[in-house]
Amino acid sequence: MEPTISLPFSPEQQGWYEKACARIDARRLQQLLSDLTDIHSPTGAVRDVNQFMAGYMSRVGLTSSYRPMNARTGNAVGEKRGSGGGATLMLYAPIDTHLEADATDRPWAGTTDHVDLLPAARMVGDWVYGLGSSNPKAMVATLTEVATALLEAEVPLVGDLILATADGGMPVNVAERDHAGMSGGVVHLLSRGVAPDFAIIMKPWNWVYHEEPGMGWFKLSVNGTLGYAGVPRGTPGFRSSVVPAAQVILELEQWLIEYAERNTSGVVKPHGWIAGVRAGWPERPAFPSAVTEIFFDVRINPRTSPAEVKAQFAQFVADLRARHPALDLDWEMYGSVPGGTTAPSNWIIQSARRGWEDVEARPHGAPDLLGGQTDGAALRRFGIPTARIGWPWPAQGSPESVAEGLGGMGATYIPDLLPCARKILYAVIDTLTRNRAELGLS
Repeated sequence: MEPTISLPFSPEQQGWYEKACARIDARRLQQLLSDLTDIHSPTGAVRDVNQFMAGYMSRVGLTSSYRPMNARTGNAVGEKRGSGGGATLMLYAPIDTHLEADATDRPWAGTTDHVDLLPAARMVGDWVYGLGSSNPKAMVATLTEVATALLEAEVPLVGDLILATADGGMPVNVAERDHAGMSGGVVHLLSRGVAPDFAIIMKPWNWVYHEEPGMGWFKLSVNGTLGYAGVPRGTPGFRSSVVPAAQVILELEQWLIEYAERNTSGVVKPHGWIAGVRAGWPERPAFPSAVTEIFFDVRINPRTSPAEVKAQFAQFVADLRARHPALDLDWEMYGSVPGGTTAPSNWIIQSARRGWEDVEARPHGAPDLLGGQTDGAALRRFGIPTARIGWPWPAQGSPESVAEGLGGMGATYIPDLLPCARKILYAVIDTLTRNRAELGLS
């Protein structure tokens, strides 16, 4: 990783930055996060929370609007225009949660009575709990606090600030809600007049990233014949689909590990995981299923197209068939999202890194390799240079018991967010107090 390009603040910019940092209010941020967490917002149904956000933006001094996508969902946008001649910078985060918080989550989400999985906020000291309170709603609350502090400090902006939150940020496809998910909300925004020169997306991990992977969704089917539990093994004409699927799963797991190593480049290591197996009828256990289906998500490096990943998987299946000719396999790619990248030398990447280094008081260096997919990839595919910046995640030392693994992404320690807020505020002032020529946009 090349060193960050040095461009110190002028005395005026430094003064504006210090004044704005002094306006960051941890208690206000916490209260907003609690309010957001209290409004349930599963993917495809975020109308209430984004209508709330549009109202909140208006109250803090942004010109705001709710942008409906349908009767159930929509996006929120706020804007503060500068004096003119500068860039437009969008602070962005999605706002939908990955779980429904109802019976459809069980048993797949594990034990669902943990405080971080419930769609209701709970504040304990400096902590906020509840489904999605960390990811995504801590991001929304932090960016909103950054914008609020900037306005209260009366920083004389040249460029325009946009604050936006959208539905569809989760990597899901909710068919009953117009196939919500897979960056549908941010694409809706960008297709309807929200056109920034630069964007900052807040997401977990305490680094600045200039690129993010896409994703490919696959279904691999192991075929057999419909059977009956009363017949002995070896009965002519019966072939199990379930037992051979166990062998296929182990082979696929090894391929996913090798795929990630083979396709690592830049700051992206594109992991993949088997997500589910489906076969047969729970109410007909006497009849072994003729088909067992295996579902998985594999991440896609920005320098690798979904078509190339599809070809790599096709070769894996061909090799598997050659080594195990008794296997009868079908497969399809049923979801594909390309990755996105921004040149590391681009203004917004360098500005975000300067903010990071100012707060951390150390060189940025090479970040940990990234496998998480976000709306940042969609922003970059629209030609918007985008920096991803975040905070240490997951939070450590929770006084409340939270679910193991990913859980509800719903345990937030407010002090963890404050350094990230200052880093983003630095990049905002760095960018929006200059003219377009200074930013390479002449």
